[in-house]
Amino acid sequence: MSIAYITIGTNSMARSRLYYDAVMPHLGGQLEVEYGDQACCYAMPGEQRVWIGKPNDGLAAAPGNGIMPGFLCESHAAVDAAHAAALAHGGSNEGDPGPRPLYGPDFYGAYARDPEGNKMSFVHFGSSQS
Repeated sequence: MSIAYITIGTNSMARSRLYYDAVMPHLGGQLEVEYGDQACCYAMPGEQRVWIGKPNDGLAAAPGNGIMPGFLCESHAAVDAAHAAALAHGGSNEGDPGPRPLYGPDFYGAYARDPEGNKMSFVHFGSSQS
């Protein structure tokens, strides 16, 4: 199964852009399109997209309980850098970078929440050398 895109809601594009513009380069993403104060899209490796935007129904965005995108990183260093960028740009720590043997012997990850409270993980499967 492949996922074409995910959409993460925001109430403040300015605050979200500060956060995601800092985090996405560490995940291999780059800004592809922006629609002013409504939405933007980051192109990711493998043709996937991450949209950040205000809900189309006009109601306030709210984090979903139990919803968490896991962003695949190229290395342990990329996990560390994405997590550091998240915390330096308005995010909050939900789990320091490190191995998570509960999820498998090669799972290395970190967890953060964006400025809107959306939880995400940054993950690498493999040794620190891969």
